[in-house]
Amino acid sequence: MAMTNPIQFIQQVRSEVSKVVWPTRREVVLTTVMVFILAALTAVFFATVDILIRGGLRTVLDFFG
Repeated sequence: MAMTNPIQFIQQVRSEVSKVVWPTRREVVLTTVMVFILAALTAVFFATVDILIRGGLRTVLDFFG
């Protein structure tokens, strides 16, 4: 593989970075808030499932024990 001149490499990097569409501040904030909301909902869901399974298991073990 041919070696690229460091100056050409930097020019190519700048060219590629200029093609990137950066999100606006509003998009970043909304996405961050949505991530926190979905993480909280997921935590509540799994906590509820855990409590239900624990209660069911305790009931079964109390019945046989």
